[in-house]
Amino acid sequence: MAPVEELGTILGVWAHPDDEAYLMGGVMASASDTGQRVACVTATRGEAGETADPLRWPPDRLAAIREAELACALGILGVTDHEWLDYPDGGLAGVDPPDAVARIGAAIRRVRPDTVMTFGPDGMTGHPDHRAVSAWTAFAVHEHAPRGTRLLFATKTHDWVEEHPELNRLVFPDAPPPRARRDDLVLDLRLADDLLERKVSALEAQASQTSGLIAAVGRERFGAWVRDEHFTRAAPAGAEPARR
Repeated sequence: MAPVEELGTILGVWAHPDDEAYLMGGVMASASDTGQRVACVTATRGEAGETADPLRWPPDRLAAIREAELACALGILGVTDHEWLDYPDGGLAGVDPPDAVARIGAAIRRVRPDTVMTFGPDGMTGHPDHRAVSAWTAFAVHEHAPRGTRLLFATKTHDWVEEHPELNRLVFPDAPPPRARRDDLVLDLRLADDLLERKVSALEAQASQTSGLIAAVGRERFGAWVRDEHFTRAAPAGAEPARR
């Protein structure tokens, strides 16, 4: 398994603000600390997200709120290179795939990453927006990245699922998250306390989405739940997605 330093320049491609902190916050903080270039692309501004307190975070202002929250979170993680695609939250299934692939491809050509990180085809939670971003990113790497660019998919392990059964039932009520064998992992990162503190702080900065869960389970238990980050190498991309 490669340490974070071996990932080189990193580009994360995600659907909503907070996806990046949950799934690669430790990678981002660790890489930025060692001087690696880290960039992030977010497909939507998260305007359709649910909040614990609609009075505090009014739905009609949620896009601007989450934009500011993400800027704060990325600052905590040491990431300054960020790009919005400005697609509609909850509506990525209606986006023309070749357009999305081209825009992610432009980010790849600009950043020239050694490693691209995103959701697996399962979308982690099965969310259609997550699954769309995974497919777009895989095709964009296939079409626009230099040969040898790594494409890594976020996943979980059987051990992790068994370690947090009650919290996982709360967060994944319909089906458990994807699980990979440790032998299949490219990156298996358990965050040291200082990196974990930054990751949890970055998630707390996105309070419109995370405060309810953190309050329900407690900060310590929440931190234990997000301490591990797992990635597998993607299978080769297939044919280009059909134009609508």
